Amino acid sequence: MDDAHLREERIDSRVLAEGNFLHARHDTVRLPDGKTATREYVIHPGAVVVIPMHDDGRVVLERQFRYPVDQVVIEFPAGKLDPGEDILFCGQRELLEETGYSATEWAYAGKMHLAVGYSTEVIHIYFARGLSLGERHLDQGEFLDVFTATPDELLGWCRDGGVTDAKTLTCALWLQNFLSGAWSLDWTAGTTQDRG
Repeated sequence: MDDAHLREERIDSRVLAEGNFLHARHDTVRLPDGKTATREYVIHPGAVVVIPMHDDGRVVLERQFRYPVDQVVIEFPAGKLDPGEDILFCGQRELLEETGYSATEWAYAGKMHLAVGYSTEVIHIYFARGLSLGERHLDQGEFLDVFTATPDELLGWCRDGGVTDAKTLTCALWLQNFLSGAWSLDWTAGTTQDRG
């Protein structure tokens, strides 16, 4: 499809704020009709979310307090990409650090944009299976509970509002379609890489 009639062109950009890993910008853009408008958005380095599956079908989830929304949230394990980091390595690192699990098989499911109206964030989705439990290596200041649930339990929480995290809702959709056979995955062998 030709998208030229929808595209906006940046004509000016300024920094609003620069944090440790998030940056905010204010841009002036030329609209398709020639008029101008402003866009404020957050630049994010990207992230990876992992759907860890036990052999019995249960999935590994986390409960973590999220300050911006002032509540404990149920999520799949996830974390931001370090500069230049391979996305599979990031998924393997985050799974091990947050849950203590490593996996023998990995499958890339795709990517999602979390908040297209105000953020550049892209989250890559991986499935992991062949899980074995080791020791967690939480980041300093990171506190979370790890637990397992059946896919039906997870989908019930999604339906009833117990899960509100957008990446976890999207992963639940992927999980449901994978388990039903509607969507397929290409699995590859892979173990958690040396943490260095």
